[in-house]
Amino acid sequence: MGLEIERKFLVVGESWKKSVSRRIHFRQGYLCGNRHASIRVRVTDEDARLNIKSATLGVEREEFEYSIPPEEARRMLEALCEGPLIEKTRYFVEHQGHVWEVDVFEGRNEGLIVAEIELSATDEVFDRPDWVGQEVSHDPRYYNTSLVKHPFCEW
Repeated sequence: MGLEIERKFLVVGESWKKSVSRRIHFRQGYLCGNRHASIRVRVTDEDARLNIKSATLGVEREEFEYSIPPEEARRMLEALCEGPLIEKTRYFVEHQGHVWEVDVFEGRNEGLIVAEIELSATDEVFDRPDWVGQEVSHDPRYYNTSLVKHPFCEW
């Protein structure tokens, strides 16, 4: 993997739902996080992964991801990760040559809906769908690592 360039936005309305191509459910937790990086365990409907991401604020971060056995990942979630776990359903929405990932959060983060777009360059031009609202790429409250410690329901 290496470098991830991703922009994050709040979602407004529900018109994005008519363009969903697929969806996947996530359960994820954090083994640790510090001023340099976070280490996440994620279990989906399809697989399990260990993810290491730099703690840089903004749209460009270092990211490394590895497949791990699902049963081991589930054990890590239950025994080693800080709670509450992040649970969400990710919907994939194609728009003007890009795939947007719309995350609908559950549990203590219910009510939060965020859209992300991965880009090949920080200055890449893209079309914003009408359901994409305020950009929150630089707001650390919307990072999943922050949502564990300060869930959306407490804002």
